Amino acid sequence: MNKVIFLLSIIMFFFKSSATANYEKKIYDFSIESITGETINFKDYKNKVILIVNTASYCGFTKQYNELQELWDLYKEKGLIVLGVPSNSFNQEKNNNADVKEFCEVNFNINFPLTTITEVKGKNAHEIFKWAKENHGKSAVPKWNFHKILINKKGKIEDTFASITKPMSKKIIKTIENIL
Repeated sequence: MNKVIFLLSIIMFFFKSSATANYEKKIYDFSIESITGETINFKDYKNKVILIVNTASYCGFTKQYNELQELWDLYKEKGLIVLGVPSNSFNQEKNNNADVKEFCEVNFNINFPLTTITEVKGKNAHEIFKWAKENHGKSAVPKWNFHKILINKKGKIEDTFASITKPMSKKIIKTIENIL
């Protein structure tokens, strides 16, 4: 019996899931530059739920900005932060932050926080995306624009959602409401 428990322990160690991630750091240990040049310190978002979404102006999913704004409007008073991370990692973003900001404000009336244009995958990815991969696995790595990473109030990844999952989907709403 002891041999079985020992073998199971070894197997579990090598196949640990993101649910047992070590989390040497939490999201609160990071910062990122806003689209207007200020520093966004995640420590300012302690005890909040954070939805991080890599965005792009020229993507087929760009209309999701409407639902991201709707989500922000519905839940910001309850503790949700929606953070748009414009990225050219998939070659579908404008050339500069000012153009992205204007595009978002004029076309979608965005008033949730946006970051500077940021790499979200590969060796040049911003440290928050490297942290997400390290702690949650491949599902945290954006495969395309409008990939969503949901951070709980403990500063850990609660779940991730593919680009095709709309921000106002029942799946995302239910998960947000459960952790708010």
